[in-house]
Amino acid sequence: MRRAAGEEEAPPGAPGPSPEEEQRKKATVIHVVYLIAALDITWMFLQFSVTPYLAKKLGFDTLWFGYLQTTVGVIQLIGGPMFGRFADLFGARLALSLSCSATIVFFLLLAIANHPAMLFIHKLPTIFMHVLPACQMVVADLSEPENCADALSKLGLCFGIGMITGSTLGGHLITRYGETFTACVGAAGSAFSLLLVLKFIPKTTKTQAAAADTHSENTNKSVFSVGEITRLMKFPGVVRTFAVKIVAGLPSGIFQVMFSIIALDFFKLQPEQNGYLMAYFGIVNMFIQGGVMGPLTARFTENYLLVLSVGVASLVGLAQAYMQNVFQLCLTIVPMMFSLSVFNVITDTMLTKSVPSTDTGTMMGLCASVQSLLRTVGPTVGGFLYVNYGLPSIGLTQFVVNTAVFAYLLRPHLKKTPERQE
Repeated sequence: MRRAAGEEEAPPGAPGPSPEEEQRKKATVIHVVYLIAALDITWMFLQFSVTPYLAKKLGFDTLWFGYLQTTVGVIQLIGGPMFGRFADLFGARLALSLSCSATIVFFLLLAIANHPAMLFIHKLPTIFMHVLPACQMVVADLSEPENCADALSKLGLCFGIGMITGSTLGGHLITRYGETFTACVGAAGSAFSLLLVLKFIPKTTKTQAAAADTHSENTNKSVFSVGEITRLMKFPGVVRTFAVKIVAGLPSGIFQVMFSIIALDFFKLQPEQNGYLMAYFGIVNMFIQGGVMGPLTARFTENYLLVLSVGVASLVGLAQAYMQNVFQLCLTIVPMMFSLSVFNVITDTMLTKSVPSTDTGTMMGLCASVQSLLRTVGPTVGGFLYVNYGLPSIGLTQFVVNTAVFAYLLRPHLKKTPERQE
């Protein structure tokens, strides 16, 4: 009998688990993974509440803060594909343990940061901080192909929960106790996440056959094998989807990485007010991921949803170019979160389905590297646009780029329409 993914190897001669028991074990692992993801996002947004105000206190201006964000992007751009490969070779438990341990070190370094150089040094552990891609790998491994998009969207729901909790908690803690105490809370929370990983996550989430293949690869292939990583680009549709993910995602990525500075400089928000605004982001994201994504993925094709998300993103960019106050920003958040949620879930699903199950971790690592690339380029480009041309330039850039990608994606659909009518 084929052993289900997510189970530890049974002793020789022991009877295999029933299908119902296998499904229960899978469900338990997936639910724990959702919890770990929600906690990780909570600590991440807790850090987002600390860094801008600590950077300002240490004398950083908008340009230097952009350099700081770029540093994180470069580090994670290097680490993402290697971490994904590591997860495929050595299993989910070890990969998640490494990520959570790195997050603990990250927060401890942030807690003692009292010099501008320390803000750069505390970013070094981010090369291993890939909890969310590891969680995506586990969910993709344990989900049926037809349910993959819906299961991955639930991670987006966890993202919303973490965004609300982390932003609100971070704003309150900084206001009342300061940056150091808030960073220590992040370290303690990451330690709790590590305990969850060690207790509940199995050594591997691959099927028995896939795990055996991966084990044989482990003896002669390295985590640093560039050939094994780039090999995934040869699968049908992967290059096109990656190109769309990078080009269409760059403008919205610029706005996201610059948002903390925009909130502080353009909208003049205090830490607690910024926390409430980020909580609003989270509420909207939770509604979309929990109540909208499931029906959408069940009713519409992935290609249709990809075109829709890019089209909506272009209109969001146009709206952002003309917003002047927080109320107008709040109005643009709903379509912005819709386009981001649909775009990220659909592109990740399409890419995961394009490769064998033994390579889902590497593919998720590559997807994470796309986000890291956006964070690498985004702060520098965003800082230049914001300082020299103001906030409208960022919105107009998103409008122009996404309109061009929308037209590119729409062409094949327009050609197929007459054939369907016949």
